[in-house]
Order: sequence, then C-alpha cells, then structure tokens
Amino acid sequence: MLKVEGLQKAFGSFMAVSDANLEVRQGEIVAVIGPNGAGKTTLFRLITGQHKPSRGRIVFEGRDIAGLPAHRIAQAGISLSYQVVSVFSRLTVFDNVQVAVLAHQRRLLDILTPARRLAVKETWEVLESVGLADKARRTSGTLSHGDGKVLEMAIALGNRPRLLIMDEPTAGMSPEETAGTIELIKRLRSERDLTILFCEHDMEMVFSIAGRIMVMQYGRTIAQGTCDEVKCDLHVQEAYLGISV
Repeated sequence: MLKVEGLQKAFGSFMAVSDANLEVRQGEIVAVIGPNGAGKTTLFRLITGQHKPSRGRIVFEGRDIAGLPAHRIAQAGISLSYQVVSVFSRLTVFDNVQVAVLAHQRRLLDILTPARRLAVKETWEVLESVGLADKARRTSGTLSHGDGKVLEMAIALGNRPRLLIMDEPTAGMSPEETAGTIELIKRLRSERDLTILFCEHDMEMVFSIAGRIMVMQYGRTIAQGTCDEVKCDLHVQEAYLGISV
C-alpha cells in the first residue's frame, strides 16, 4: 500500500530525515521506532504532505504522492493522528468529528443546509466506533488526556482513511488507558479494514500489536522486519534497545 524510498528532508543545514525506507502492506499494523530525534515525526509529516521532501519517493497505492499538499493526500485516503492532542477545544466532541466528516464529504462550503443537519449519521457512527458516543455533547477541552487522544483518532477516522497514521497514540496515557487504546486499535483495524502505521516509545505496546517494525536512527532506516527479527538485530539492540554489541 505504501512504499517510501530514499526519503530525505533538510531544514537548512540540518538533515532531519536522511535516508528513510519503509514498506507498509495493506491490512497490516506497522510500527516505526527509534530514539528521540530519529526523524519519526518528520517522516510522518512528509508522508501526509505537511512537509515537502528534499529527495525521495512516497508511493501510495501505486501513485507517487511526494510533495502533494496535505489536503490532496488526505483526499487520497491517508489520515494522521497527532502526538499532541490538536482539537477545537471550545467545540463539542460531536462538532469536532462532524467537521472532519464534512471535510471528507467536501460539504464545508454548503451554505444551503445548516451544518448541524449534515453528516449526522456518519458522525455518530465514528463516535460509536471509538467509544465516545456518551461524551458527544461534552466540550472537547474538558476531556481527560486519554479521551482527548481518542477524539484525535476519531477526527482522523472522519476522513474515512484507508491508511491511518498515528504519532505516539498512547503518549501520556495511564496503563488502563493504554490497554484500552491497544484494544481499540486492533478492533478498528478489523472493523474498518484499516492499514495502520504508528510510532511509539512504549515497546510493550509496539510488540503487542505491530506485525512488523521499522527502526530509525539519525534520520535513517536501520532495520525493518518482524518483531522477532528486529529484536535480534544487533544494530537495533545497540541503537535503541540499550544493549552493547
């Protein structure tokens, strides 16, 4: 579904991503891991069009999308859930998701029908799928951190993506919230036929749901394979898992 080849991104003289290579097959869950500053978030922003690559290819479903604007990539079927919760804090949970659904349907400029009457069924469907239906009328800014992260995921799902990218989906969550999010991700992959790409520092979470793992260091891909293959890779052990080789 997704293939990244020789991807680079320079900010002035700083090379944030120097040689990223990644393959994601349809229907699988792939994790990207690496130390802080390895280039994981920049990689995700390149894939989703928030940054333009300096060099390299990003092929999604057979089409090179490198350098396309973010809205075109979203329309192509890729959504990103951010590391830091980014929602309209003064709007309700329902309104936040409804805006995303309307954007996907390209009805944000529909001036003939009141917005509250549009995409109501589809919005409830997304909220129910992530377990936020009972909080639909709450102001988003009053949610717990864990529920805010789930709302961020719901907003991404409003675009009806085929590839969902999540930047540290369990960051800052309690153990109970993390366990619930792991089960939610597994269920969404199955129920919505999603392909999922995520980065995470919680290695227990990574090994519990990822089918394959890509490892970055200093902006480069140093390994990609199954969980067992990555665990046994000496370069990965030295670079990330803290084992001297």
